[in-house]
Amino acid sequence: MVARLATTIRDYAWGSPTAIPALLGVEPDGTPQAELWMGAHESAPSVLPSGESLYDLVSARPAEILGEETAEQFDGRFPFLAKILAAAQPLSIQAHPSPEQAVEGFRRDEQAGIPRDAADRNYKDAWPKPEILIALEPFDALVGFRPLDRTVALLEALDPTGLEGLTAQLRDGKLRDAFTEFMSSDRDTIRPLVGALAEACARYAGQAFAVEIETIGRLAEDFPDDPGVLAALLLNRVRLERFESVYLPAGNVHAYLRGTGFEVMANSDNVLRGGLTSKHIDVPELVSVIDFEPLADPVLHGTVVAPGITAYETGSPYFAVRRVDLAGEAVVVPADGARIVAVVDGEVTVGAEGTDETEALSAGQSAFLRGPEGACNLRGSGTAFVVSAR
Repeated sequence: MVARLATTIRDYAWGSPTAIPALLGVEPDGTPQAELWMGAHESAPSVLPSGESLYDLVSARPAEILGEETAEQFDGRFPFLAKILAAAQPLSIQAHPSPEQAVEGFRRDEQAGIPRDAADRNYKDAWPKPEILIALEPFDALVGFRPLDRTVALLEALDPTGLEGLTAQLRDGKLRDAFTEFMSSDRDTIRPLVGALAEACARYAGQAFAVEIETIGRLAEDFPDDPGVLAALLLNRVRLERFESVYLPAGNVHAYLRGTGFEVMANSDNVLRGGLTSKHIDVPELVSVIDFEPLADPVLHGTVVAPGITAYETGSPYFAVRRVDLAGEAVVVPADGARIVAVVDGEVTVGAEGTDETEALSAGQSAFLRGPEGACNLRGSGTAFVVSAR
């Protein structure tokens, strides 16, 4: 089976009204288009040409569709979800649980009788949600805690009124205590601190932290009483160029700011939020899953593994991601388990060893290959991502 997928676009408020339509080559309709989903997540599964959803197909015949090994490893659940993500505004400060934390959190929410679609439910399923974001254009994000000496230097350069205690805590290495304290504060307490931070950013005339201060100043203006602005002080400010990436394992606190990227994650919807959002926030649960170890270099670069093929090595057991750059030649991409091929540029024809079926895809389109099919055969001119179970 090599089958074109009909996909769903999610219209979250932070989405860009133009980026996904431009990728698809259609006129924008003025509404935000935040994410284009490719996969078998039950809330928005892709649909096959037969009219059957990929979720229903996998649920009915997991070994046949995923391959016996993948079906057994993931209890018959499709292991990953792929997306085109297009952010015009910041997403929430958030982190995702480990496998053990997801199982326990899901058990607690089930036992408490919280409906799975309730806005105040933390754990929608019992899976973790490691993810990778690969930039399709310059992409801005906050990713992982900055080394503490650099954050202390930033605070000393700004010298904002009322945040002397935060600076002292960070000098003493008390990152967890500091983060928990201000994230748990009410908005009346946070508002003057964000205001003082905004004033300090406006006064800053140096260059060493220009990018960080531009971001913090903008967040302070848009979220004047939100503790997430103080969280942004502590995080690495990252600018990804095209095809650079960030990998976000369990516990990595982050927030996407602006840009379009190709995102792959375990097939889960477990998100714990702490700020920069109107959605449900649970600070104690967020703190319980966060990894507070500073991250010196959050950017992940792909590795060329064969002519035209670049692999993004994450170590995740839920997905493997390869970028295929084509210039008229044919490229064979070995991969195991069920696969999704997503084209992000140009025109690419997708086939597989063991079948005569092919699909001609253009930018924004995708195809599904069953687990038992052989290696992918791609030809054409453009760029595609091949996502597989391993």
